Amino acid sequence: MSERIRVLLPEDQVDERINEIGRQISEEYKGKSVHLICVLKGGVSFTCELAKRITVPVSFDFMAVSSYGGGTESSGHVKIKKDLDEPLEGKEVLLVEDIIDSGNTLSCLLEILKMRNPASLKVCTLLDKPSRRVRDVKVDYVGFSIPDEFVVGYGLDYDQKYRNLPYIGVVEFDD
Repeated sequence: MSERIRVLLPEDQVDERINEIGRQISEEYKGKSVHLICVLKGGVSFTCELAKRITVPVSFDFMAVSSYGGGTESSGHVKIKKDLDEPLEGKEVLLVEDIIDSGNTLSCLLEILKMRNPASLKVCTLLDKPSRRVRDVKVDYVGFSIPDEFVVGYGLDYDQKYRNLPYIGVVEFDD
């Protein structure tokens, strides 16, 4: 079985939407600093591009979690592979995700982060699949709502491939 990639969101459209989100975050956090928590590995590309467009002071930390393994659907089991390096107490925290699908991973992460007493905790995602949601989670900034298709590019992968694509594509399998 082989796969091919169909462009869903071209690079220029993704770039413009990240500009818009960066402006919105900059306005809402005016006079404050924002602490971005990037969810590895998929969130790296989006987090870096977003951070360049935020005009208030920004700091970073990283978490690595797993819920997919080598498959194309969340297993529903969330495993923290790397925790934060710094405390969150009193910080304006923005959790940055590549994609929100079932909401299982995000729900688990939010519970963990809330216990660390940030001043505020918001969520930003490049992609959202609301039709797949099984957990009710609040997302403050959404790049794009997309249909229920398996997407890659801009940090998202299929079995560790295609993260480097500068656009969002759909994986289509040939028999």
